[in-house]
Amino acid sequence: MLLWINGPFGGGKTHTAHELARRLPGSVICDPEHIGFGLHRTLPPELREDFRDLKAWRDGVHEVLDLALTRHDGHVIAPMTLTDPGHHEEIIGRLREQGHDVRHFALLAARETVLRRLRERVIGHTLSRLVGEGAALRRESWAVSRLDDCLDRLKKPEFAEHLWTDDTTVPKVADRIAVLSGLTLRPNTDGALTERARRTWTGVRHIRL
Repeated sequence: MLLWINGPFGGGKTHTAHELARRLPGSVICDPEHIGFGLHRTLPPELREDFRDLKAWRDGVHEVLDLALTRHDGHVIAPMTLTDPGHHEEIIGRLREQGHDVRHFALLAARETVLRRLRERVIGHTLSRLVGEGAALRRESWAVSRLDDCLDRLKKPEFAEHLWTDDTTVPKVADRIAVLSGLTLRPNTDGALTERARRTWTGVRHIRL
């Protein structure tokens, strides 16, 4: 089974994916973003626009996920923002046509909630200490500039299942995904401090410079 965790930039996809992988035995995270970064590194800087618009990215993601789902003896988790219906069909639709069990979840939240989460990113805290309070949000300017369009698109029926995350925790979001997918997760035994430390470490590991 593929669990595609969709949502706006800063919406909690990566944290949720790692929570699922931590508590779902045999599962593996296949992050489509890494394919996009690889493509960017092969291009001149002035051509490094949204890699999701590259057919090479969409074909590559499809091929990698098809391979993982076919040969990996366990569930596959893909955290990635995908807001174009055509791109959704090229990747997720093709995988379903090939007989793969794909469960898609869009993590949604109010605009103010997502902006707060963007400010709280580890890189934002570091920058605000170094160069002033406005730096955190400026560092995420690319995500912020696309936030409204992203939220509007993801609310559409073709991007269901929709999960609202404003007033819940990452472990509870993972629990909900598991229930909707018919999966059983290991119990979450983290206390509040452990959960915070785990989220911070995940954030540090996924800082994009």
